[in-house]
Amino acid sequence: MSQQSEEKPLKILQITDLHILQETGETMLGIDTEHYFQAVVQQAVSNSHFDLVLVTGDLTQHPCLASYRRIHNELQKLHTPCLCLPGNHDDFAQMQQVFQGPDISCDKQKLLANWQIICLNSQIPDSPCGRLSNAELEFLQSCLQQHPERFAMIAVHHHCIPSNCQWMDIMQIENSAQLLELLTRYPQVRAITFGHIHQDLHCRQNNLEIFAAPATCFQFNLDSKEFALQQTPPGYRIFNLYPDGRIDSQVLRLPDRLTELQMDSEGY
Repeated sequence: MSQQSEEKPLKILQITDLHILQETGETMLGIDTEHYFQAVVQQAVSNSHFDLVLVTGDLTQHPCLASYRRIHNELQKLHTPCLCLPGNHDDFAQMQQVFQGPDISCDKQKLLANWQIICLNSQIPDSPCGRLSNAELEFLQSCLQQHPERFAMIAVHHHCIPSNCQWMDIMQIENSAQLLELLTRYPQVRAITFGHIHQDLHCRQNNLEIFAAPATCFQFNLDSKEFALQQTPPGYRIFNLYPDGRIDSQVLRLPDRLTELQMDSEGY
C-alpha cells in the first residue's frame, strides 16, 4: 500500500430518513422516530469523530419549521459540518430557512482535502418519485469539470438503481440512466450514496461504488412486492475517504430490534 493511501482518511457520517414528526413524542407506525434519530446520532458520535455529516433526505414526515428546528438543534450538538438535502417528504424552502448557518446548511457542494461532496435534489413536487432536473445535472457536471483533480462522492435522496422492492422501485430516479451515463465520463467520481429505500445497499458498477444507508427509524422489508416492514434496528453509514481515492464503508445499527413497530401497517 502506498504511503498516501495510509494517510488519515476523511470520515463521513450518513444519516437518512429521519421522518421527524410535528410534535415531540408523536409516534408513527408505533415508534417515536425522534427518539431513534437522537439515539442513532448519539451512538455514532460516541464511537467516532467525523469530518462531515450527510443528512440525505426525508428529515420530516409532515414538514414544519418546528420539526426542522428540533433537528437543527440536535445536529448543532455534533460540532461538525452538516449538509442537509431534501427528500420527497421535505419542504426544501423550510429547510433552507432553518439550515443556513456556516456549519449546518443545505449547501450543495463541500470541498474537503482532495475530495468534493456534491449534493443533488431529486424531489418532484407533490410526488414520492424522484428525478434530477436539467439544472441539477448541469450543476453536477459543472462541479466535476471545475475540480477534475478532486475525487468526488455524490449524495442524493432517491435511489438510482433498483432496490428489488417492486413497490419502492416505482419511485426510483426516473432519469437514473442519464445520471449514471454522465458519471461514466468523470472517472474521479468514486461513489454515490442515497437514502429513501430504508435499507442497506452496496454494489459496484464499473469504477463507481453505489451505497444506501438504513433509516434512523424503521426499515422496509427486503425483496418485497408490496409495502412491508422489518424489525431490524435503525442505523447509519460511515465512510472513510482516502487521499488516493479509495473508499471503505460500513453500516452500524442500534443494538435492539424495533419490537414496538406495527408490522401489519399497509403504508405510512
